[in-house]
Amino acid sequence: MPSHAERIDFMPPPQPGAVRAFGIALAAHAVLIAALTWGVNWKNTNRDVAIEAELWSTVVQQAAPRPVETPPAPPPPPAPPAARTQTAPPPEQNRDADIALEREKRQREERERREAEQKRQAADKAAREKKAATEKAAADRKAAEKAAADKQRAQETKKREEQQEKLAEAKRREENLKRIQAMAGATGSPDATGNSQRSSGPSAGYAERLAALFKRNISFPNPDSISGNPKAVVEVRVSPSGLIIGSRLVKSSGVPAWDDAVLRAVDKTERIPADNGRYPTVFPAEFGPKD
Repeated sequence: MPSHAERIDFMPPPQPGAVRAFGIALAAHAVLIAALTWGVNWKNTNRDVAIEAELWSTVVQQAAPRPVETPPAPPPPPAPPAARTQTAPPPEQNRDADIALEREKRQREERERREAEQKRQAADKAAREKKAATEKAAADRKAAEKAAADKQRAQETKKREEQQEKLAEAKRREENLKRIQAMAGATGSPDATGNSQRSSGPSAGYAERLAALFKRNISFPNPDSISGNPKAVVEVRVSPSGLIIGSRLVKSSGVPAWDDAVLRAVDKTERIPADNGRYPTVFPAEFGPKD
């Protein structure tokens, strides 16, 4: 047989509001029973019927006056409701309310003070950051101006040094020329236009022979790699016997490797041929990579 728990599981769920519906039904039946009882009692109530009869007599008699019913006294007017008197709260309650108000006021003031302090700190931070950015921009601008000024001064110094070097080189050339001219007396023809004591320049074709001599000793891997044909001018010093005793770069070609190759070629030559039995003591030689 199924157990009690299984029967409960298969029972329909209780309907919501069953207790309230049962109470309403019970109240309605009670009202109905009361109404029926009142109706039965009303039908069975005895009615007192007043019967008035006239009695005849031989002697005339006056009837007594009908008693007059005294109307009932009106009920006394209801007493006016007592006015509500507002009772003052006890002192303890007033003190607690004052303490609460005072605490709330202090909290509000503290909150306002903190907000003002935060705003002030934020404004100070923004001012510091703005000042730092302005100072950094000014420092960067000054550094850039200083760098530009230094660069311009360096360029001017380099240009001045180059000019001084050119002047010094021209002066040395002039002094060398004067010294060469002073080595011998003037031997020019009567119609010569030079101002030297004697003709000291090389004969025709002598410069080409020296250039070919130096060029054979130049060792440069790829002259075509040099753009254009820049000239390197070398001052060559020769002993009275034709031995090369020194060389100096007078003008750079702008290519340091080519300048070094030219100087090595001059040193490697060691000796030059005579020009009509004489050797020039100092003379310039030009070298170009495309010559």
